[in-house]
Amino acid sequence: MIIPRSRMASLAAVLMLTACSGLSGDAGLDIPDVADGDISEATMKDVTRQLASDEFEGRMPGTAGEEKTVALLIERFKAAGLEPGNNGSWVQEVPLVEITGKDFAPLTIKGDGVNLSYDFGTEWVGVTYREDAKTDLKDSDLVFVGYGINAPERGWSDYEGVDVKGKTVVILVNDPDWETPGLTGPFNGRAMTYYGRWTYKYEEAARQGAAGALIVHDTEPAAYGWNVVESSWTGPQAYAQRGENAPPLTAMNGWVQKDVARAILSAAGQDLDALSAAAKQKGFKPVPLGLKAGTSFANDIRSYASKNVIGLMRGTKRPDEYVIHTAHWDHLGRCTPAADGDDICNGAVDNATGTAALVALAEANAKAGAPARSLVFLAVTAEEQGLLGANYYAENPVFPLAQTVGGLNMDAFQVMGEARDVTVVGGGKSQLDDFLAAGLKAVGKVATPDPNPEAGYYYRSDHFALAKKGVPMFYLRDGQDLIDGGKEAGAAANSDYRANRYHGPKDEFDENWDWSGVMSNLQLVYRLSRMLAESASWPNWNEGDEFRATRDAECAASDVGC
Repeated sequence: MIIPRSRMASLAAVLMLTACSGLSGDAGLDIPDVADGDISEATMKDVTRQLASDEFEGRMPGTAGEEKTVALLIERFKAAGLEPGNNGSWVQEVPLVEITGKDFAPLTIKGDGVNLSYDFGTEWVGVTYREDAKTDLKDSDLVFVGYGINAPERGWSDYEGVDVKGKTVVILVNDPDWETPGLTGPFNGRAMTYYGRWTYKYEEAARQGAAGALIVHDTEPAAYGWNVVESSWTGPQAYAQRGENAPPLTAMNGWVQKDVARAILSAAGQDLDALSAAAKQKGFKPVPLGLKAGTSFANDIRSYASKNVIGLMRGTKRPDEYVIHTAHWDHLGRCTPAADGDDICNGAVDNATGTAALVALAEANAKAGAPARSLVFLAVTAEEQGLLGANYYAENPVFPLAQTVGGLNMDAFQVMGEARDVTVVGGGKSQLDDFLAAGLKAVGKVATPDPNPEAGYYYRSDHFALAKKGVPMFYLRDGQDLIDGGKEAGAAANSDYRANRYHGPKDEFDENWDWSGVMSNLQLVYRLSRMLAESASWPNWNEGDEFRATRDAECAASDVGC
């Protein structure tokens, strides 16, 4: 949504293979030995259970659920022995605007002999980022623009030769080479780049002057089903408040079901499969469809300040150097009801588990005693709306980024039992790999490549906000090779969660969960952050990495820190 555009496409998934085949070593880094942490499973259960209860109403920013969440985190951070992290305050206010669409008219497609109509929710969804009481997309010419990418450094422009000002563009999800078996190609093959994310596609459509943008949903390249789109893009939507010189916006951004897109293109005398194949090739030209799109809806608008919650454990030797832990406390609030009428998206896995981990790790570090460097525990808001809380912190850091050694992000621990491995998104990018190698050896695990590089996880969680500002960040995800059932069981568990619970009302706490895998992963997280906190080294991004120049400039401008 408001994520700044990345002109450099990430090589995270490609480099991940290198990281997992043999992590690099650097004898110059100080990587101290640390003991296991005393991490409380009871805390993980209690905090996850409470955050995911119906009482918290899905933890939507700006609701009573936020108030309860912030109060609980402050209470637990204080009890864990942390001090307020923002100059005496536990919170950092994040200015947001909430826009709730209502009274949606159908999406209509009209032309010579064509009069199509599609229902909101089941066939299309749409929102506005503009703070307008009424959105009215009227007689807007439709143009198919392939993957909607403008990447001059790659010699690629899906908008070449067409003026889309005032028009509505139809866009394919992901990158042109997402079906490539390997990780090489104009857009890193199977691994999604930022150009494949919906955030980028809407931003580029707005830069091109489009009035509307419709992404064609397709489950495999999107990495989630229509149920996720419907739940995520209906109801209140939070956005960062915009300044006077903010970039332009489309009037409406939305998604359409693949079958809807197929019917629209057919009515225009075009074939979706043929156009999709053509759009994969460099030199693709946008295709005016000779049809006009229209819809309208009203908007309730509310400005408010949501909150990041920040706790601090002050270091004993180098208190002005910081290791940061991040997790997002928010979820979707009330969402599209399940078949049984349940309309609360509780977000137990996503991300009550990661938020609970902040508390459990704070407790464990307190038991061990404060390390040499300071530890920051940052629970951010509005991740589900586009990393808004993390982006705000990165733009307005409480602790200087040049004095932030690095950090770890925790997002959605799958509670599915112990695994032999751990997935590290963004491995191979920095000297953090040396700490990772030591941590993996200590806990008896191995790293494996991201099994779903097409999902673009590197751009979908809070670590990205800090990484693009130069701070080296770990992002650990659950392993795939389960002790009980192996890789097949791990893949099945992940697929089941994504199909049946992810961003839906059934992501609920289960008293029968097997927490062994989560606790094992947390032991690795604890060791990694503790090693960073006891070390005297400043791990940097590897030479040639997209974030190296930012970090180097940041460090050069600072008299302290890196």
